[in-house]
Amino acid sequence: MRCCVYLFQQSLQCSPSKMAAGESNSRSSCLNLSTSGPLGNAPPSNSAHSSPASNRGAVGAAVGMNRGAGNANPRSGPENGGGAESAVRSTPSAQNPPRQSVAQSGATSGAASNMTATPSSSSSSSTASTSVDASAAVSSLPSSPASVLVYREPVYNWQATKSTVKERFLYSDEVQIGPETVMTTLYTAKKYAVPALEAHCVEFLKKNLRADNAFMLLTQARLFDEPQLASLCLENIDKNTADALAAEGFTDVDLDTLMAVLERDTLGVREVRLFGAAVRWAEAEAQRQQLQPTPENKRRMLGKAISLIRFPLMTIEEFAAGPAQSGILTDREVVSLFLHFTVNPKPHVEFIDRPRCCLRGKECSITRFSQVESRWGYSGTSDRIRFSVNRRIFVVGFGLYGSIHGPTDYQVNIQIIHTDSNTVLGQNDTGFSCDGTASTFRVMFKEPVEILPSVNYIACATLKGPDSHYGTKGMRKVTHEAPATGTKTCFTFCYAAGNNNGTSVEDGQIPEVIFYT
Repeated sequence: MRCCVYLFQQSLQCSPSKMAAGESNSRSSCLNLSTSGPLGNAPPSNSAHSSPASNRGAVGAAVGMNRGAGNANPRSGPENGGGAESAVRSTPSAQNPPRQSVAQSGATSGAASNMTATPSSSSSSSTASTSVDASAAVSSLPSSPASVLVYREPVYNWQATKSTVKERFLYSDEVQIGPETVMTTLYTAKKYAVPALEAHCVEFLKKNLRADNAFMLLTQARLFDEPQLASLCLENIDKNTADALAAEGFTDVDLDTLMAVLERDTLGVREVRLFGAAVRWAEAEAQRQQLQPTPENKRRMLGKAISLIRFPLMTIEEFAAGPAQSGILTDREVVSLFLHFTVNPKPHVEFIDRPRCCLRGKECSITRFSQVESRWGYSGTSDRIRFSVNRRIFVVGFGLYGSIHGPTDYQVNIQIIHTDSNTVLGQNDTGFSCDGTASTFRVMFKEPVEILPSVNYIACATLKGPDSHYGTKGMRKVTHEAPATGTKTCFTFCYAAGNNNGTSVEDGQIPEVIFYT
């Protein structure tokens, strides 16, 4: 009985689950075939006076002959990692002569699976006698090619070669996955190398991706190394940034995931709201670490993430009402940012001032004038021009003319206004420096402004500074063709009613529109 239990325990070490999990120690102990023949065949012993290993093989055969055929293990077999367990359990009884050759293969299995076992020192002489008798009985059986059971080292991740879930031990291809079980199922599928089940889980997550769970799924996708799912989560956050930041799961993400989002140029939200979300995350993280949510601790929780907030993109009012009074920024950082907002030339700040843009592709621009002249004066009146486009675009800024008197700084307010409703869709109160040439100088919006096809908008720029260059021989229609795709974006310019400081289709300011498609 002791030998029987020992052999069964040894055979269990070769379970398919351990092999699929990559537990090499269990696999090597189960499949120690250092004395086996070619292709992993364990050489059978026909001698009653063979080595201890052979005696143990005979005991395995004796045990096999005393087991009924009805106890066959459905999960056994060389391919499934069943190995010795298959031979021990499925050997017919000794009272079934036509299948004696299988019993001989059971002896071979016993020898292979117990190659490293040590005989118990308490074994009685009667047990040893039984082992010898069993060995002698086996040696008297006729030999045939069918009586040799071939053992091969199972291939790691063998399930990846199977096309259906049915072929992996599993009962059917019908997978029932729900929101409550999908993450644990995905974890199990990855651990036990069942790629078809893993694919089912990922597909379920893709179909159920929403703004309110995008951050939670992004964390899981990064944890489970699912780059395609992570990319879809980031795209959803780009398109629904405000809703995703307001979701309950946002404050549960780890710092690396937070930084991966904050560094993106494609977020569609005002920077002051992004700062508020980062502060909420810092408060939650301080609580997780059992710290008081003081400004110092919040700054410590954010770490390098604070440098990814683009404070220069805020208005001076937004900055003064929020970040400047939060205590999270140092006095030096607050002063440098206030100087950035109020003086020219603007001093260097340690924060990114590149506008975020919820767009893909390459930046484009069109020029509506054929010639440049001088001079164009300013007295506080806005230069304005009405325009429409044939397809949906995002305007990110204007190109403006600078001074005719050499290097100069300008203060400027730029806007895009919806003509019918007179609603300001985007604006920035900023400045730019020019070098005295007839070139145009970029002035950017804080956020991209969506422009819909066949809708009228007004581009507006109010400059404070010396006389500048201006454009002449203006074109009513300007078409931009994308070099890679050939896609055409057609702008149509019209006179904007009211006082426009002289700007019209034919001449004036706002020579360039900078946009993404």
